[in-house]
Amino acid sequence: MKVQRSFGQSGHTNAGTLYLVGTPIGNLEDMTFRAVRVLKEVDWIAAEDTRQTRKLLTHFDITTRLVSYHEHNKRASGPELIRNLKVGLSIALVSDAGMPAISDPGYDLVRLAIEEDIAVVPVPGANAALCTLIVSGLPTERFLFAGFLPRDRKPLRAELDRLRFVEATVLLYESPHRVLKTLEAIHEAWGDRPVCLMREISKRYEEALRGTIVECLAYLAEHEPVGEYVIAVGGAEGSEEELAAREGTAWWQQLTAEAHVARYEEQGLDRKEAMKRAAADRGVSKRDIYNELLQS
Repeated sequence: MKVQRSFGQSGHTNAGTLYLVGTPIGNLEDMTFRAVRVLKEVDWIAAEDTRQTRKLLTHFDITTRLVSYHEHNKRASGPELIRNLKVGLSIALVSDAGMPAISDPGYDLVRLAIEEDIAVVPVPGANAALCTLIVSGLPTERFLFAGFLPRDRKPLRAELDRLRFVEATVLLYESPHRVLKTLEAIHEAWGDRPVCLMREISKRYEEALRGTIVECLAYLAEHEPVGEYVIAVGGAEGSEEELAAREGTAWWQQLTAEAHVARYEEQGLDRKEAMKRAAADRGVSKRDIYNELLQS
């Protein structure tokens, strides 16, 4: 159990502070006064792409030392940043755009800092997923951010099977050259649902595309996807059993054996019992389930 008072003296550490600083996702006017001040005051700025961040710092006349921290150097750079935080340096972590630690390696650095009793302070800023959610016209009281879906077909289908019955708006990130394939996979796994596709958020060509998945696929077939996308998809309406009944199928019928077992594990069963239940549902032996899991 650890208690952090971001703006008071905790009395148990002389370490510096790790600031998670939100940066613009397009329009530089989205930079906050606080973010500019923090970036000027810290000892170091750790950036996902130093070339991209240097442009931002130059625009706001920020001369703080810039160091690199990204997916490919985090094993070496992360511990080095922690060592400097422990001796009292303050460090701001920024991503290429938006809030750090979302779909980037910032999470690993945050976890290391917490383990070392180093204060981690958010400096809020723009976020593409939440911007899309609030303009989507889809329910906002419950939502699930799933980031980038797997690229390979088998793990993609398994992940979509896992998310199929979520009764909340699902938020995804996708690149322009994959958005069509991703929408097609979602339609195949979930059927036609309401969706909002948002691109170029806060930039000159910002565009929100609202409709059903089928309608959006037809639009994108005639208008080449450009820019990074956020996809907001309407959640499932009803329980797994209710949805399956409407479709005239068993709730597990469209799940892989792996996803079927995982669903029971999510309900609190151990793996052995989950495999037993899945085998009973499917009318096969537990060994058949075991062999199928080995091949997945």
